[in-house]
Amino acid sequence: MNRVRSFIEGWKVRNRSRIREFRLSLHYFLKSPLAVAGLLITLAIVVVAILAPFIAPYPDVYVDLQNKYLPPSWAHPFGTDDMGRDIFSRVLYGSRITLEVGGAVILVAYSIAIPLGSIAGYKSGRLDNLIMRFTDMFLAFPSIILAMAFAAALGPGILNAMLALAVTWWPWATRIIRSQALVIKNSYYVQAAKASGGSDFYIVLHHVIPNCLGLIMVQASVDFGWTVLVAAALGFLGLGAQSPSPDWGLMVSIGRIYFLTKPWLSLFPGIAIFVTVLGVNLLGDGLRDVLDPRLRRR
Repeated sequence: MNRVRSFIEGWKVRNRSRIREFRLSLHYFLKSPLAVAGLLITLAIVVVAILAPFIAPYPDVYVDLQNKYLPPSWAHPFGTDDMGRDIFSRVLYGSRITLEVGGAVILVAYSIAIPLGSIAGYKSGRLDNLIMRFTDMFLAFPSIILAMAFAAALGPGILNAMLALAVTWWPWATRIIRSQALVIKNSYYVQAAKASGGSDFYIVLHHVIPNCLGLIMVQASVDFGWTVLVAAALGFLGLGAQSPSPDWGLMVSIGRIYFLTKPWLSLFPGIAIFVTVLGVNLLGDGLRDVLDPRLRRR
């Protein structure tokens, strides 16, 4: 017991400055009502996605043709669709698809962007030009158009849509990380690491990338929201998830024909998309204010 206590006390002493910075960051984060609201919305969506099988009153593919196009009621809070499926249950299950697509796309895109952007910004010269000209090939086209082109070439399906979005997103992240790496490479601690004989690989791994993490977290949260929107657009156009998958974009697409007479078919999936993107963007703005001392509100 004494050893555990001494270990904890020693850890606190060694990381006193980090603990102080964390408390200060948490203080500034909690001072922003919008950031807290974004965090709560995001956590609520994650909890709903995890507990969807226990919360949803019906399975996501449950079909009841005798109860088609029912308006919202106590039995069906969001109404039913053209197959008699409960829209409330499908919206809950759709949160799983949204988080899977957004998380997978961000993970793949930033797994490519972090090493490429860090190396390009730190090394500069020919390697930087080579990487940047390659990214410019992708940046020359609007992201949603490029994602549609890749998705159409690969064929409809959720996995192909995720791959198309990842291929589209990494060049933007690479550019942003490179700009941060250009600033970091001229810092005093990087110059000291060079003078101490540190290799380029060691400096990039232990100095450049860790000091880009704040920017990466903020940008990834913003990109997550855009990914949700573009994934919904692909589903709306029939290039993403396919029926009977409870994808929000696909549900909006199916209900658009009946919007004037049966608006609940598209309204509730659309609200789910809006709330998700809003929550993630508010969280990203809060993280930006916390992680950048120049933007902290006094």
